Amino acid sequence: MRHSLQSPLLFLLTGCLHSGCAHADAGPVATPTLQQAGDVVLRDLLVPGGTEGVDLLLSGGHIAAVGAGLDTSAESAELEGRWVVPAFIDSHVHLAYLPEGEALLRGGIAGAVDMAAPAEHLTADTGSLRLRWSGPMITAEGGYPTQSWGRNGYGEECADAEAASAAVESLADQGARLIKLPVTSAPVLDDTALAAAVTAAHARGLKVASHATASDEALTAATAGADVLAHTPTQALSDEVVTAWADRAVVSTLAAFGGGSTTVANLGKLHDAGAVVLYGTDFGNTRTAAIQESELRLMMDAGLSGAEILASGTSAAAAYWGFEELGSLEVGKAASLLVLDADPLIDPLTLSRPVEVWIDGVQVTGN
Repeated sequence: MRHSLQSPLLFLLTGCLHSGCAHADAGPVATPTLQQAGDVVLRDLLVPGGTEGVDLLLSGGHIAAVGAGLDTSAESAELEGRWVVPAFIDSHVHLAYLPEGEALLRGGIAGAVDMAAPAEHLTADTGSLRLRWSGPMITAEGGYPTQSWGRNGYGEECADAEAASAAVESLADQGARLIKLPVTSAPVLDDTALAAAVTAAHARGLKVASHATASDEALTAATAGADVLAHTPTQALSDEVVTAWADRAVVSTLAAFGGGSTTVANLGKLHDAGAVVLYGTDFGNTRTAAIQESELRLMMDAGLSGAEILASGTSAAAAYWGFEELGSLEVGKAASLLVLDADPLIDPLTLSRPVEVWIDGVQVTGN
């Protein structure tokens, strides 16, 4: 059963890296903070599904007022015939691998979830880009990804359940906002260690993402109590697995794995069963620092509507990860938004070609 959505107007106004990647050896990621925003009112914009213009007053980096015909002395920008939506959240990136946070901002990404980085990045200043870090994956001795692309701190090897629990506690103390557990081919943490890590993470209020691309791996991750699949699995999912994930979440990352028909069908099955679908690109493995058209197309192929695709990168992602200032266009939220040339409920691909991008009240792209 699919999750219900609010009406578009109400929703907007209220609101794995792979072996082929080249590793960029960089210190902790730093994303510049944008210049101080002045007051400006964006006039006569349309919200998806709406027919009457709305004004947005941006002040001090936040949305100060929303309404029609706002009376204000602020600088005015007339945008009649354009649509407006919140800036996006990418629920799977690797900025330690490809440190292009500023480029993501200019591409319309205001928030992101980093799903594997050396522990020193947990204290990085990412400036205007709102980021949730997992730190290194908690894995078995010699397990993924420590023998391949992630040998330089992207995985923390654990011998048993006690070590896995201790690793979770350590990462939480260092600032991790989620925990990532790979469930892949051997060597992998045993069921007891996986469950112990999940229990420790949940006790600290942290969600658990799992890298699991085969059907049996996804079932193991679900049995351990993981909350979200870091990728849509690439092997055909059994009905048992789909049911196990029906009340959890999945990050799309379809294009990162080639957009094969089985992977796309898996996302469709999970979506139809009721799983929360979150837009994500595996940026770092993929290289487009923006809302990726290829990902949107594949999500459409999986059967997601325009409203569901929009929510996957805005309201649903903000609610799932706790990005309190993102995800909707209501008073008090960050003035981070996209101005579009079409209604994304009808043409979701418009999200990949914003006419203007505003981050914290500063226009970063567009005329």
